[in-house]
Amino acid sequence: MPPPTEPSRPPTPCPAAPLVRTRGDRRTLEFLPGDVQSEMRLSRPQALVLSYCRAIMCFALFVPRPRAIVMVGLGGGSLAKFCYRHFPQARITVIELRADVIALREQFCVPPDDERFTVVHADAVDWLAGAAACADVLVIDGFDTAGLPPALGTARFYGDCRAALRDGGVLVANIFSYDPRHAGMLARLRLMFNERVCWFERMAGNNHILFAVKAPARLDPARPLARALRVQRWVARRRGLGSIALNRLLARAVVAWLQHRFKRSK
Repeated sequence: MPPPTEPSRPPTPCPAAPLVRTRGDRRTLEFLPGDVQSEMRLSRPQALVLSYCRAIMCFALFVPRPRAIVMVGLGGGSLAKFCYRHFPQARITVIELRADVIALREQFCVPPDDERFTVVHADAVDWLAGAAACADVLVIDGFDTAGLPPALGTARFYGDCRAALRDGGVLVANIFSYDPRHAGMLARLRLMFNERVCWFERMAGNNHILFAVKAPARLDPARPLARALRVQRWVARRRGLGSIALNRLLARAVVAWLQHRFKRSK
């Protein structure tokens, strides 16, 4: 069967400068007025405010203690900050295309680069094409003013993502449910990951958070399934806990569990 048709990669127009707005304890990053890309509480800069960020953190159900996390898209750094704090054993690399977004990192309390945290100014399509077996968790959250760029949803890109994951690793892809390319991107993701794709039904509203697990094409029946694959099969049966409300509670519970685990480890 031929792979689903891929969108072409059009030239990228020069984007408008991102907007930083502070209202009381709330600071937001917006690419267009009112279009909130990231939100931070000044009193708790490492807390996850937006529901889609909490939903993405459900990757910890698949890979509880990742050694290496790669993220596509920095934004206001909500996910990067949370992971930097709550996965102290992990090496975190964030790929961000826009220099003007990286320049805002201090305003959003994104930590400086060190031995286990790096923000790379690069095109993720090119960067991942040269990366192999470098991540246990790969988060694709690279939105611009028009939504998810077409280049971050092609079969070639998802193939590079699969190659960048270690066996038992998980790809987390944030796609708008109303994106007209949604069905095509989901089909390509399923193709590249041998149907090992799942999601929690409407855990984050119109942000459709997909989880794809890397596993060998042929599983050894004599060996137990990797944790990530067991969780993927469980989630796929009922799209999570079987109801939207329970799925959203689960996302909050996962974040609370990670926070509690971090406090106990100190």
